[in-house]
Amino acid sequence: MLRKKLVAALAAPALILAFSKSASAQDTTAVEATPALTISGSVDGYYKYDFAKTAANTYTSFTQTHNSFALGMASVKFAHTGEKVSAVADLGFGPRAKDFSYTDDGITQAIKQLYVSYSPADFVTFTLGTWGTHVGYEVLDPQLNRNYSMSYMFTNGPFSHTGFKAQFTKGKSGLMVGIANATDYRIPPADQINKKFFLAQYSVAFEKVSAYLNFVAGKAPDSSKSAQIDAVVTAKVSDMFSVGFNGTYASVKAWDGSKNIDGEGWYGAALYLNLDPKPWFGLTLRGEYFNDDNQLKVYSGAPTGGSIFATTLSAQFKKGGFTFIPEVRFDNGSENIFIDKDGLGTKSMGNFLFAAVYSF
Repeated sequence: MLRKKLVAALAAPALILAFSKSASAQDTTAVEATPALTISGSVDGYYKYDFAKTAANTYTSFTQTHNSFALGMASVKFAHTGEKVSAVADLGFGPRAKDFSYTDDGITQAIKQLYVSYSPADFVTFTLGTWGTHVGYEVLDPQLNRNYSMSYMFTNGPFSHTGFKAQFTKGKSGLMVGIANATDYRIPPADQINKKFFLAQYSVAFEKVSAYLNFVAGKAPDSSKSAQIDAVVTAKVSDMFSVGFNGTYASVKAWDGSKNIDGEGWYGAALYLNLDPKPWFGLTLRGEYFNDDNQLKVYSGAPTGGSIFATTLSAQFKKGGFTFIPEVRFDNGSENIFIDKDGLGTKSMGNFLFAAVYSF
């Protein structure tokens, strides 16, 4: 999602030093701009309690615990910006970063983003490396989300892309096109190096409304073909109230050993209602519907597919770079995919957590 990519890549704006000229008429040599280095980052941790006293009821990323204090991620981002060329090394350490980089082993799991960009003109930028996906509303870095727990669409969509992309801007509009390795693979398996994904995004931004139309399609390492189209809209209704929307549909054509068979799909939609009555206090209500009738994602291995409606209410108490987030969540499924206190199947689950996030 350009949103995911832009929010993660521009979280700490670089300082550009201006050119200056000598006041002496005898010396007209311009002083070259010095590339600027900025360092930003965050740390987070949380405690979560599942009302059925089990960790098995969580199918979304990063908070799959019960009655435990848990580490999130320590993150540090280095951004070096020159006149036309810039580079970003965005590193993360901890369970959250490890889950995000699940296709990697060892030290490469610490790489969230690592890329070089070149802007030959103001309206175009070329980027080579690894970056957070443009698909979806939510992002990896917890300080950039309003809820601490993640949506089903985030969990089941792409996390990152490794490849090459070009971004173009014209007035209020933007266009991105790119080609990348299979989704989430920085280093693909040796026998999968020829499988690539096509990336695209169109964006438009007005004074109070921004919209993004995202697309990704290609062949995965298991030879299945997938295509996902995704839309994100954000709107500022007033100084205290804003709204976000994310809708997505993905089709998958599985590989039967000789060919790709007819495609099936999963889809979802989420609405985010944000209220900020004070600079130090905010509330976010997220309502998400996720349908996986074809057992492609959440319901893999279950006897039947189904759908989930999840409601999450999060508060944010802020002081400087620190944010404290108490959150309560209830998920209701069309099938008995959750577990109750007796270890039996049930259609609903609930949990409570509080998280501490500090960013700089």
